[in-house]
Amino acid sequence: MTSSLHRLYSFRRCPYAMRARLGLLFAELPVELREITLKNKPAQMLAISPKGTVPVLQLFDGTVIEESREIMVWALEQQDPQGLLDAKVRTQANALIEQNDNEFKHWLDRYKYADRHLEMTQAEYRQRGEAFLQVLEEKLTQKPYLLGDNATIADIGIMPFIRQFAHVDRDVFYSLPYPHLQRWLQHWLEHAFFLQAMTKFHPWQEGDDVVVFPS
Repeated sequence: MTSSLHRLYSFRRCPYAMRARLGLLFAELPVELREITLKNKPAQMLAISPKGTVPVLQLFDGTVIEESREIMVWALEQQDPQGLLDAKVRTQANALIEQNDNEFKHWLDRYKYADRHLEMTQAEYRQRGEAFLQVLEEKLTQKPYLLGDNATIADIGIMPFIRQFAHVDRDVFYSLPYPHLQRWLQHWLEHAFFLQAMTKFHPWQEGDDVVVFPS
């Protein structure tokens, strides 16, 4: 069975891994899931991806895809029944994800771990991150999704990071003046695919039965 399935190494709480799983769900593409723990990474994963970060997708032909954005794109290029790779907004989607992954993620990490970054206060880090929230709020003022009336790869590529930002202090996040972004996030938190993406699995060990995701 494993020879006919691509294999995904994942960690449930990692936002990069979340968006890779969402890409696979929207592509309706089953894989063999190997859930890991960051403190005890399996040798099989490190052998194909020495950098040791998740997600890692190993195709059944041996090809390894190590970046979450590439996993999303690869999955949706196989099949994209809901049109998340809309060519009309692909450039805009890529630009938003770039801003998320570089500028916003920088401030998100410092906001979340302010006790490790004492150059600024947690509130100051939050305010720096809010520059991106304001961009998203503006985009969501007229439309339900970031780039229009339908979800795109930008939505599933960015949502896990906004979720992480919100969860640093939920009371603060929901008191901020971003009602459209808050509504958008809540929509995704309740989405059937996100709930499926967040299913808990026991960490994989050699000899375990194959776990097919989505099951």
